[in-house]
Amino acid sequence: MINKISPSIEVALADVHDGATVMIGGFGTAGLPNELIDGLIAQGAKNLTIVNNNAGNGDTGLAALLAARRVRKIICSFPRQADSHHFDALYRAGDIELELVPQGNLAERIRAAGAGIGGFFTPTGYGTQLAEGKETREINGRMYVLESPIHADFALIRAERGDRWGNLTYRMTARNFGPVMAMAAKVTVASVHDVVELGSLDPEAVVTPGIFVQRIVQVPRVATTGGGFKQAA
Repeated sequence: MINKISPSIEVALADVHDGATVMIGGFGTAGLPNELIDGLIAQGAKNLTIVNNNAGNGDTGLAALLAARRVRKIICSFPRQADSHHFDALYRAGDIELELVPQGNLAERIRAAGAGIGGFFTPTGYGTQLAEGKETREINGRMYVLESPIHADFALIRAERGDRWGNLTYRMTARNFGPVMAMAAKVTVASVHDVVELGSLDPEAVVTPGIFVQRIVQVPRVATTGGGFKQAA
């Protein structure tokens, strides 16, 4: 019987090795799998290459992983923000490597890995430092830059609901990079708020099919002082 539900975050992340490339879903704090990141910090893997939209916010989540000095390199689109002080300090000290990738290119490079595409030409970045050392080509009178796919050993993503086969649905903007990252990694670990019975998810609503997911961990919603639940979009 196929059952991809892990008993704990600790078990789900036990085999993340030193030097691994780890994709982490989220757009800023929307859809960021904070519980999985905390588990990765506790797990102890180091010298990681992290792929994310940005370089952490404040002192929690991805920023906490950077502060723990577990990250050797980060591939992202928006490394600097008002609250990216952990990345700023590490970068200025020469303690972290940055690969800056325009956001559209980042999404397409991840998607290309999942789709089995060896590379693609894009006009974004042509004539800038981002194109240095890369092949360029004129196509129909316009200059393009060859970009390569980004593969990962692990993807840590957050979904809304999942079943034991690994089928996932998302909530609003929490979807962001999760689906393409799940396709591009050897092992995808998804946190979900609700584990549902097999067959209860509307097939038309499933965004990430279980074939791209290896492990699911159920995490509780965060209670608010008003007695309800806090759920980031």
